[in-house]
Amino acid sequence: MNNTVVTTVRGILKERSTELLGYANVVATGVGYKMVDGKLTDIPSIICSVVNKLPTSGLSSRNLIPAEIGGVPTDVVATGIIRAFQAPTERFRPAPGGVSVGHKDITAGTLGCWVRRNGEWMILSNNHVLANINAAKIGDAILQPGSYDGGKNPDDQIATLEDFIAITLQELPSDCDIAGNIVAILNALSGVVGSDTRLKAVRIRAAENLVDAAIARPISLEDVLPEILNIGAIKGTASAVLGMPLKKTGRTTNYTEGQVTQVDVTANVSYGENRTALFTDQIMAGAISQPGDSGSAILNNNDELVGLLFAGSDTTTIINRIENVFSALNLTL
Repeated sequence: MNNTVVTTVRGILKERSTELLGYANVVATGVGYKMVDGKLTDIPSIICSVVNKLPTSGLSSRNLIPAEIGGVPTDVVATGIIRAFQAPTERFRPAPGGVSVGHKDITAGTLGCWVRRNGEWMILSNNHVLANINAAKIGDAILQPGSYDGGKNPDDQIATLEDFIAITLQELPSDCDIAGNIVAILNALSGVVGSDTRLKAVRIRAAENLVDAAIARPISLEDVLPEILNIGAIKGTASAVLGMPLKKTGRTTNYTEGQVTQVDVTANVSYGENRTALFTDQIMAGAISQPGDSGSAILNNNDELVGLLFAGSDTTTIINRIENVFSALNLTL
């Protein structure tokens, strides 16, 4: 857009901005290019940002934005409510997904998102965030923010633990040297007494896990904000596929983007103290997370929920498929 046109459009907007902000649903005005049939044109326009686009039949005549103002075309763009950004580690009431949360006895993880079970709102996050790796009891206090971020019980309790999927942990490495030594000794004794029977140390495959997931019931429905911090409302669910763009908001790294790098992932995940758990049918992405982001909801570019972040390394992120999470806990949006 040339300088003459810019000056003209900016001048008209300056005169009419206050008026436009008085229209129902309008949250911002500015100068930009007009969108036509989903494509960006080179037509300079006055852009009106609205919470959501409403059919003209749902608006009174005095709230219909004119097609042009002073000879300059207008355009309407849905942006949602525009809010001042807060750090995910702060206290939020109501609380959206993407902020600090945790069982009263852990440090902190991430409130993934708000979901429904039997029509009732629930916090969705990981077992190791809300249920302390199987150690919690139903009804335990859930804090927002988590205790590491200053959350106190009972002042910052936002919910009570409702349910979780137990994680099957493997305590002893299957290639343990002790087991091998014991087998060698027993085989030696067997030879001394003339027996032909011999023992063999074998690797036993650990029981498989599909999800690291738990839900918590809010203390008050006034604390429920069914959207994701810095992203907005979830618009459905989808199945992750190779190359799919991803985004999330988490307690530690806030808003990040990436893509699906692997599917059908089977991984041994460490839970500390020589405890590991075998997970199958997982999704892998790049370095879009750090400790404390566990529990983050993973969305695609259509704002559809595709997974629940629960593990990773310095270079990777491991994600439960959302269809497995919803099936295990009988959840819906």
